[in-house]
Amino acid sequence: MSTTPGLLVSVRSAAEVAAALEGGADVIDVKEPLKGPLAPAEAEVVAAVIDAVDGKAPVSAALGEWSPNAITEAHWHLELPLQYVKWGLAGYAPAPGWGEDLLDTRRELPIGTEMVAVAYADWERAKSVPPAEVAKFAKRFRFKAFLLDTWGKDGKTLLDFMPAKDIAALVDGLKRVYTTVVVGGSLRPEQLKQLKGVAPDYFAVRTSACAAGKRDGVIDAVRVKKWKELLAGVKV
Repeated sequence: MSTTPGLLVSVRSAAEVAAALEGGADVIDVKEPLKGPLAPAEAEVVAAVIDAVDGKAPVSAALGEWSPNAITEAHWHLELPLQYVKWGLAGYAPAPGWGEDLLDTRRELPIGTEMVAVAYADWERAKSVPPAEVAKFAKRFRFKAFLLDTWGKDGKTLLDFMPAKDIAALVDGLKRVYTTVVVGGSLRPEQLKQLKGVAPDYFAVRTSACAAGKRDGVIDAVRVKKWKELLAGVKV
């Protein structure tokens, strides 16, 4: 049975939740877009978002770029009932045996909160791990969720760094082992045509769901709805 991809919408405050849900968001993500691709919002903001969502959708939170102090720095966030948390891997060099420290972090998460494996398509400028390697790691260690994103938020999109066929192969490989796959990277609605054959579980948006298409704007229900309508034509 074919289904259509869902839509993850990133909000920066509880005030944006209503528009995201009204537009049809399937997952609400929380971050502070002015501070980086996966910069965390304050724990109080995340708590307010969870209250505003009121169980209508799963909630995930960005917790910044991973560091050895990741758990300590996210202490208050991890007290909250979050379905997913994610750290980027900017500045994380894939030395031999890499990933053990990430698994240690995963083991310290509260029960009921899943760690998302994150790959940056522009991994070279993020000084990160290539997406294919992160995908291999996620499959080997049975991560339940995977995000393909871009680190730089400068107007370039996922398709500037990876061709659609490579994105499709990565997504399909992960879905075969029942990993939930999310594809972001500042994509615009009109780029869906170029992504024919790419069928993740969710597309992730922020910039294109904001008023005037500005990352620091506010979520616009009409723009979210436009995404949902376009995704209705994509079969998984």
